[in-house]
Parts: sequence; structure tokens; C-alpha cells
Amino acid sequence: MSYLLNALGLLIELAFNAAVTLLLLRVLAEACRADFHNPLSQFVYRYTNPVLAPVRRVIPNWRRINLAALLLAWLAMLLKRWVLFAVTGMMPGVAGLLVLSLAELLDFALMFYLILVFAWSLLSMFAVDQRHPVLRLLDTIVAPLMRPLRGRLVVGMIDFAPMAVMIALLLARMLIAAPLLDLGMRLALAR
Repeated sequence: MSYLLNALGLLIELAFNAAVTLLLLRVLAEACRADFHNPLSQFVYRYTNPVLAPVRRVIPNWRRINLAALLLAWLAMLLKRWVLFAVTGMMPGVAGLLVLSLAELLDFALMFYLILVFAWSLLSMFAVDQRHPVLRLLDTIVAPLMRPLRGRLVVGMIDFAPMAVMIALLLARMLIAAPLLDLGMRLALAR
């Protein structure tokens, strides 16, 4: 029976993580002022706008940060964690569920940025068309993280700035997100 629960848990994780990925892309694209004429940006806006439009009437942006999308991403993580607990027959504590879902969103965002920086640095090694929509969106989203280190960690012809950013993201996952995940899990299971 646990094999069936594992498979069901995987499907639940995939469905909710896909929704959170779209919402995070929306937050990052707006915060970094991604080109709206990019087909990928249009895809993200088209599929997140029906859900975000009613929430944005109540929760406006703060500077360039789409707070409505962040709230919906957190609620998606909260619902995902609640469904996963319910599938296993457990009822977590509310405070633990709130902290756990916030920690999972933070961990997911850090891992998402880590993957984006890795993909950006990998694509920069190959001769690809700089006007390609994926590369343009990646460059726009990754640029704020790379800007402080750009040109400062160059040895020979190799720029080690992407590696430094990836190490910083990994350290943030280990030192910030992991303790929050542990705290949230302890609070959720302490009933």
C-alpha cells in the first residue's frame, strides 16, 4: 500500500509544484521587468492572470513584487502539504502547517533560482541565438543575482560568478530553509 501512497504523493507534488513554478515565474518576470513580447512571458501571464486578477484587486503589488502571486504560491504549498498529510492519514497542527508551507516555498524558490542560474551558465557556454525567448527570459531573471559579481571573479577566460551565486543559493537552502523546514515539521507533528 505504501507504493501506491508514494506514487500518489509524487503526482500531488508534481501538480502543485507546476502551479508554484508558474506563479514564481510571474513574480520574477515582473520583478525583473521581463520583456512582455517574449512568448514565454506571454505564456506565463496568460496562464496565471485568470487566478491572479481577482486577488490583485485586493492585494496590490509592492514596488515591483507581485504580492498576490506570492500569496497564491504560499497557499498552493499550504494546500499541497495539507493534502499530503491527509493522504497519509495525519492531521498536522495549524501553526506547523503554516511555517512548513512557508519554508517549503522558500526552499522551492531557492532551488528554482539555482536551476535557473545553472541553466543560464550552461547555455552561455554554447553558441546559441541570443534572441531566443528562453535565453532572453533567463538572462533577465538571472541578471540581478549576477550583476554584483559580474567581471569580479574572472580567472583567465572563465567567469566564476555563476558558481559563487550557486554556492550562495545552496548555503541559503542549508542555513535558512532547512532549519525552517525542520521547525515547521516539528510544529506540525507536535499534537
